[in-house]
Amino acid sequence: MRKQPDKVDIVYVARLAGVSPATVSRAINHPDLVSPATRKRIDTAIRKSGYIRNRAAQAMHGKRSGTIGLIVPTMNYAIFAEVVQAFNDEISNHGFTVLLATHGYDLGSEYLVIRKLLEHRVDGVALVGLNHSQDSIGILGKQRVPSLTIWNYSADSPISCIGADNFEAGQLAAQHIVVLGHRRVGLVFPPTEGNDRARDRLNAARQTLFEAGVTIRDEWCGETPYSVSQSKKICTEILSLPRSERPTALLCGNDIIAQGAVYAALRLGVSVPQELSVVGIGDFAGSADMEPALTTVRIPARRIGTAAGRRLVKAITDADPDFILRERLDVELMMRATTAQPRQD
Repeated sequence: MRKQPDKVDIVYVARLAGVSPATVSRAINHPDLVSPATRKRIDTAIRKSGYIRNRAAQAMHGKRSGTIGLIVPTMNYAIFAEVVQAFNDEISNHGFTVLLATHGYDLGSEYLVIRKLLEHRVDGVALVGLNHSQDSIGILGKQRVPSLTIWNYSADSPISCIGADNFEAGQLAAQHIVVLGHRRVGLVFPPTEGNDRARDRLNAARQTLFEAGVTIRDEWCGETPYSVSQSKKICTEILSLPRSERPTALLCGNDIIAQGAVYAALRLGVSVPQELSVVGIGDFAGSADMEPALTTVRIPARRIGTAAGRRLVKAITDADPDFILRERLDVELMMRATTAQPRQD
């Protein structure tokens, strides 16, 4: 039996599989062009030999690296988990691997992360949101790497975007509260610096409430990071006001904050929704399973992630770094058990 070399190459794999090196390469790079039986023999040979192809060398010779960079602000909690999973699933179906990085809502750090990914010769880059530095947008354009933003939609985005209209999401949440008859409304949102999702939702909520004649008192508003415990703390302070002076509804910038609001109400013995209505934005996994089930505006995260992955892969395989598309997916109000008409005392 032939001794396995210390460094396994594609020629050795081809010998094990009984095919040519070109067939092995074709099976790896274009599996749809190779018969299932041959692919199975090659896959067995690869597993047996432990062969790993040299992506760096391929990239140096102008071939694709098979990787796509995805940069998200944070991986805390469930905020981006669903969209990341859907994006990963879609590109994996096409033979690509995601390189995931975070920037902590720091656009300067995002630029440095983009540079690092480009140094690794990623075939494409996906960003979250539409708020990016000119340096980030500039380097993607100069390097001519297919790129797009996910989560937000804008008709005039400088690069391709696939997502929802977050202004519309904030508007829907506020309209729901207004239609129910609430006039004492509090707003609890994450910091908006470097976060255009939160900023658009907050601006829409304030505008909608103002147009409905609702006055928002400062003591009914709070700012909290994406944290159930921090949100619970902030909302506890708001709800600790005397009953006649506290809000009858809390509009929260996302479902994580809304969960904290519900827990704060439970802690203080404030019944939801009889004494306090709570509405979130996102419809994260588990929001429908809360007790009571959370009323929220659904951002179609999985559909966004799948569409973004499919579109970016197509731009890469078509060798079209200048592609531009702007795709908007609808948001939807999910009326559940945390909102009701204000109680008339």
